[in-house]
Amino acid sequence: MHIDRRACLTGGLALVGLPVLRVIPVAAAEAAVLEVAPGVFVHRGRHEIFSPGNAGDISNPGFVVGKEAVAVIDTGGSPIVGGSLKEAIRVVTKAPVRYVINTHMHPDHVFGNVSFEDAETVFVGHHKLTRGLTARAERYLAINQELLGPKAFEGTKIITPSLTVTDSMTLDLGGRTLELTAHPTAHTDNDLTVTDQQTGTVFMGDLLFVEHIPTIDGSIKGWMALLERFSAAPPMRVVPGHGPHALTWAAAADPLKTYLSVVAEDVRKLIRTGKTLSEATETAGQSEKRAWLLFDEYHKRNVSAAFAELEWE
Repeated sequence: MHIDRRACLTGGLALVGLPVLRVIPVAAAEAAVLEVAPGVFVHRGRHEIFSPGNAGDISNPGFVVGKEAVAVIDTGGSPIVGGSLKEAIRVVTKAPVRYVINTHMHPDHVFGNVSFEDAETVFVGHHKLTRGLTARAERYLAINQELLGPKAFEGTKIITPSLTVTDSMTLDLGGRTLELTAHPTAHTDNDLTVTDQQTGTVFMGDLLFVEHIPTIDGSIKGWMALLERFSAAPPMRVVPGHGPHALTWAAAADPLKTYLSVVAEDVRKLIRTGKTLSEATETAGQSEKRAWLLFDEYHKRNVSAAFAELEWE
């Protein structure tokens, strides 16, 4: 009997997922956020590509509430998503949004920033985020305008961080401290994690994909090494960039580690036997196809990125 690993993974999440404290409704029911730990809220995006129908709501933004201020971690893929997140915050607290923290440069995590742009809010990111986002700004804006359509795209603009993290940094929300850590190249070259010290919750951004196939825009070797470092001292609770609102480390990380290692192993074998990039994209990692959503949309790009890196080992 064939075992569908994706079906097993999806079913197992009900067993390993962590309890939800509150559901915070907003005007659009699908934009609700869940309280996954005291004062820690997450919205779950869809497993889709950008479209007018989803308005760029395809990643997991969230926020943490302190006694004096709020920190937002990622803002979604459009001003509409950012606005819904802001509405949810106002249901929870009247405290000002002091920080908007972007975990990396991809549009589905930063194009809602404009909804939080005001004199009180500081935008925070990895020290390489501005360079990466600025270099791709024209292409990101053009592509996402086409994918989202005029209504969802209206008002979108690039907002880069005014406060950057080179190594690590702590932010005080009033009786609550967040630790921000800038990582070496992995998913991208500007990945940042955010740890809520009070609850042990770590916002991983796209260093963790669950159900949705991962996308390699940095270094497959760096990503695998980073996951191993986290596994040596696993976080209590993690929020992935795509997938369920919150999970245990093993539930979130193990399938991703398997995918990356399979792709790397297959690509290395093909390189050793003289196969071309074109041949590699047709065969490498195909054993993982049934384990991931959106496999056909992103897998060949991942193989191409891995091949370009690993052929120079």
